This record gives sequence, structure tokens and C-alpha cells, in this order.
Amino acid sequence: MSTPKNFSELHAALAAASNPDAAIRAGAELRNGQLTKPPGALGRLEDLAIWYGAWRGEVRPEINAPQVLIFAGNHGIAARGVSAFPAEVTAQMVANFAHGGAAINQLSKLAGAQMSVHPIDLSRPTADFTQGPAMSDADVMAAIAVGWEAVDQASDLLVVGEMGIGNTTSAAAIAHALYGGAPQDWTGRGTGVDRAGVALKSRVVAEGLAANPQAAGDPLQALRCLGGREVAAMAGAIARARVAHIPVILDGYICTAAAAVLERLVAGALDHAVAGHASDEQAHDRILGHLGKEPLLRLGLRLGEGSGAALAIQILRGAIACHSGMATFAEAGVAGG
Repeated sequence: MSTPKNFSELHAALAAASNPDAAIRAGAELRNGQLTKPPGALGRLEDLAIWYGAWRGEVRPEINAPQVLIFAGNHGIAARGVSAFPAEVTAQMVANFAHGGAAINQLSKLAGAQMSVHPIDLSRPTADFTQGPAMSDADVMAAIAVGWEAVDQASDLLVVGEMGIGNTTSAAAIAHALYGGAPQDWTGRGTGVDRAGVALKSRVVAEGLAANPQAAGDPLQALRCLGGREVAAMAGAIARARVAHIPVILDGYICTAAAAVLERLVAGALDHAVAGHASDEQAHDRILGHLGKEPLLRLGLRLGEGSGAALAIQILRGAIACHSGMATFAEAGVAGG
């Protein structure tokens, strides 16, 4: 499908996206019931393998071509002091990714994933959303297109990550716009700010909603007015994966906020996604609860970059290895099947 050119086309693409094959799912469930183990003995691994196989259209699936996409963008609100790091760190970390020096490089390599980094207009930060919309319609659609077009149609699993100083504040503002509550419900330490820094982030979120009332309850306006280019690109990539039946492992708070935009836009838009982990960012669990996603890992991570999701690839690989590689009772000549 061609890249959406506007909000209406993005909505239409998600609304028209097909569901996994019910017959394949039934076949995967039947196979799972015949494997040499007590029923349910592998717990959630069984559900993961069946879920993955149904989306890929294979009763005995394999993971052969995982993809990790890292998007980077700069935020106008960084000038408000909402991060423990200066804005120039975004470009410096992009260079670190390119040279293989970041955590996500190591975890992608370990998972056998193809990783690529996509800086988006770093010389032109988004506008300070406490003064009005962060992006124009053209800006947000261009960023969504970067994500959409970065997805390799030959991949069979997708992780999206990000780099952008100030983007936990952007994610908090998006979550506040989508789900309401108080600004402090959605703000946390991010890169390591102190209590005063968290309070500042909460004020910035409140000012952002006051300056952009159209964002409240409207997911695409929330993304445009309060998001960043890397956040929009993540949403674009996750949407493209939904259309292409490529399963997704969601990363931390920022990635999950980007994904939540899609689920609020079209119910079921995240049925192809599982939560890789629950981060140490205090509102991540809250937004996962709204999405009905139970994380695979809880390790106190708060790095971003797609790191928790890339690590969770190993869990999904284990689930599929057992499902597709184990013998059935009949094949093994074991009584009880």
C-alpha cells in the first residue's frame, strides 16, 4: 500500500487492515495441544507463539528477519529544561548508533536483527508546544512517512526505538491528551531529572494542553500538536507493520505513547503488537493498562532506544522455538497425547 499522504488516508489504511487468519490460528492452537508437555505448561510462551503464527500465516512459524528501527528528532520544549541532558545529545547519540556504540546496537546484534537509524530534520526542532502546535500537518505527515517507508516488507518482526532529548515530556503530553487525568499522572524522571524537574515537566504538559485544546481526545491532533518527529515516525512504522501483518514488540513509554495514538484512532490497530517490557518510567504501566498490554519483562529499564523491546525478541524466539521445534506426542512416541 502507498504511503498515506494525510490523516484521512492513515485512518483508512488502519481501518482496512486485515486480521490474522483464523484457520491458521486454529491450526497453531491444535499443534500446541499436541506437543510433548502438559497443557499450558509453557504458560505465556504458548500464547505468544500462537499469536505470532496467526499474524504471519504459519502454523509452525520462524523468526528469520527481525528489524530494529531507531528514529531521532529534536524537540522545542527541550529549551524549557525538561531533560537532564542538552539537546545536542540527540545528534551525538545518532553518531554513536551509527558507530555501533549504544546499547541498542548490542541488543540488536544479539537478536540477529537488522538495525538502522533515521534522524529526522535534526537541525529544525519542533516548536515549543506550550506556545502552539509542535508540528504542522505537513511536518507530522512527513515524519509518519519516514516511519512507514523504513519498514522492510521482508521483515518478520519489528521493534521501533527513539532518540530525542525532551521526548518523555512529549510522550507524557500525548498520554494526558489521550487519557485525561492530571499532568503529574503522566510525568516521571525520564533521563534522571530530580523532583523539581518532574514538577517542571508536569507544568509543561499542562501548558501544552492549554495551548493546544484540539489535542484533547483527538489522537492525530495530539500527535501533531504535542509529539515529535521521531514519535510520529514510530507511529508510522507501527501502522505500516499492522497493514503488512508484521508483528511488533513495543518498547518503553515513548514508543507506547506513539502506539497509543493508533489504538485510539482505530480500535484493534495494535492487535499485532505485544509490550516488550514495563520501564521504570512511572506512567508506562498506566498507559499499558489502557492498551490492555501485559509486558513480557520487568527489569527497571528506562533507556529507550528500543532496548527493552530488542531484548524481548529473545523471549519471542524462545516461544516460537518451542512451538515449532518440539515434537508432538505422536511424533515422539510418548504416551498421553
